[in-house]
Amino acid sequence: MSLGLGMGAIRAAARRIAPHIHRTPVFRSRSLDAMANAELFFKCENLQRTGSFKIRGAANAVLSLSDEEAARGVATHSSGNHGAALACAARLRGIAAYIVVPSNAPEVKKRAIADFGGAITFCEPTLAAREEAIRKILAETGAVLIHPYNDERIITGQATAALELLEEIPDLDALLAPVSGGGLLSGTAIAAKALQPQIAVIGCEPAGADDAYRSLAAGRIMPMDNPQTIADGLRASLCPLTFGILRQHVDRVVLVSEDEIVEGMRLLWERLKLVVEPSGAVAASAALFGKLGPGAFDGGADKSDGKGAGLPRPDKSGEAARRAPRLGIILSGGNVDLARLPFR
Repeated sequence: MSLGLGMGAIRAAARRIAPHIHRTPVFRSRSLDAMANAELFFKCENLQRTGSFKIRGAANAVLSLSDEEAARGVATHSSGNHGAALACAARLRGIAAYIVVPSNAPEVKKRAIADFGGAITFCEPTLAAREEAIRKILAETGAVLIHPYNDERIITGQATAALELLEEIPDLDALLAPVSGGGLLSGTAIAAKALQPQIAVIGCEPAGADDAYRSLAAGRIMPMDNPQTIADGLRASLCPLTFGILRQHVDRVVLVSEDEIVEGMRLLWERLKLVVEPSGAVAASAALFGKLGPGAFDGGADKSDGKGAGLPRPDKSGEAARRAPRLGIILSGGNVDLARLPFR
């Protein structure tokens, strides 16, 4: 692992960004515990500044730039949350931010980027179109590219959410986070395994955008050409950096259906009174709808097929062994277009 991805770098990122982000709360619900047959601890990044965890990585990256680099401004491509976070972080430092946004991004996320002062360039909703547009902007402006996930500074910033959760709620059996390009899950896995080696780290992904699931099963990156999911923040594919981290540190990836994502959103709204976007509900849905599998905590993980036959649980006896599993769940964002809710 790179020296820039260890706990030293993660703790440095936490100190660097602390004045500029929220230390988000952890919510509980007895009714949701009963539904999942587990103790659930929800890390509420939907209540984070800019409405998602993305400000952690963006702030860490922007605040890490030299004065010479920062003077050139920053640029990225984003379906919304990273773009808004980067625009916000750039404003904190008083520099320009250039954001390439797919035309089908939710209106609430487009408005957030503009409200934070980001200069938006729209493109077709394909990875090729994003990359072509960002190449042109970098050539025209000389801005520094801050990639949404293929950047160690981004990954260490995102890792601070798991760091906070495990500082507040120790002795978790598993930590669940959504996966798209892999920045959040990579940072989560590095921090969790360093702080609590026996913890299971579980990636959660829409069945209609299952490139991480397929990639880990195949042992090579399997890009998603045309993802079909309501979870607009989870349509990206892994990169070599995040793929390598996930192979080393993640115990398994599980899939949830579109109906389960929507019902997970509804339950979080009803039981926790939290506005959570589809992408933010994916990890919760995996726990609530039995996606961890029967006997998930009965033995060691088997990574031979990239999915895992079981999740490791600390060797305990007596009452501790009989208790319900303790699951940490990262609710990654809350930027949902209220005029286009998937339920009525």
